[in-house]
Amino acid sequence: MKLRIIVFITVCIASMFWVHAQSKAVPVIFDTDMGPDYDDVGAIAMLHAFADNGEAEILATMASTKYEGVASVLDVLNTYFQKPDIPIGVPKGNALLLKDFQHWTDTLIAKYPHSLKSNKEAPDVVRLYRKILSRQPDTSVTLITVGFLTNIAAVLRSLPDDISPMTGEELLHRKVKRMVSMAGKFPKGLEFNIEEDSNSAIFAFNRLKVPIVFSGFEIGDKILTGLPLVNDKKVQHSPIKDVYSISIPKAESDRNGRMSWDQTAVLVAVKGYSPFFKVKSGTIVVNKDGSNVWDDGGSGHHHLITIRPHEEVRTYIDSLMRHQPRIFKN
Repeated sequence: MKLRIIVFITVCIASMFWVHAQSKAVPVIFDTDMGPDYDDVGAIAMLHAFADNGEAEILATMASTKYEGVASVLDVLNTYFQKPDIPIGVPKGNALLLKDFQHWTDTLIAKYPHSLKSNKEAPDVVRLYRKILSRQPDTSVTLITVGFLTNIAAVLRSLPDDISPMTGEELLHRKVKRMVSMAGKFPKGLEFNIEEDSNSAIFAFNRLKVPIVFSGFEIGDKILTGLPLVNDKKVQHSPIKDVYSISIPKAESDRNGRMSWDQTAVLVAVKGYSPFFKVKSGTIVVNKDGSNVWDDGGSGHHHLITIRPHEEVRTYIDSLMRHQPRIFKN
């Protein structure tokens, strides 16, 4: 049975179309299924590049999976970019255990410095969400979800506690300005991030009443990145380069680069739509099996449409993925 997800927007519709060029750093929470695929690695590299340029403030990096090692991998990446103090949250309740099938996570943990040696050392993701959100100004935070909606659903269900007298739903609606999600396939289809935890996706999209923008499967599927990074001899001792060097040769479909699903979500969350995208108004409709369709008659969400050649988007994303922290620049 189809479940129609209708969101009644509580903010002015104009807020859906935020300024293309941000005048100050965008405060973001990055929520990732770091592991089943490796475009998450390219996405977090972009986010750190934006942060180093003063365009983003990374409030926290949250795992939406809980395979052993996910906290360490996030710690490796944040530490590499000289931000080891960025909080890392890991689910303590129900969550998927999906890990990468190309074993790059093991390589990063073995090769690069990090402080979190196990998931037990990372705080519970729901409590961390509540803590971070409670300290932010109202209507200020951009959520970037490039994995499952497990955490968003769990936060929405959370009750008042010692951190905040507000419910999770109240906190999200008070503190979050928008959510950008790599989720769905448009105009219809079956997409991994929704399919793998469809119950959480349905609940989250139904209950979250802030503007949501979807970067669908069809966007990143055509934007192939990573080869310039792999071939750049100036980039050394880089976990980002290591991941792409390990993974690209293992799949014939990646011979021209890896699809950039998660990178497009980060790009739009920080920089806005222009010049690469425009948005289409409507409402997402999610089925119990995780498939989705787009209702043009709805007004609850937007999804992206590319308006520039894919090669231009690829070049820009590749340049950001090659960003190195100062200590490692030649």
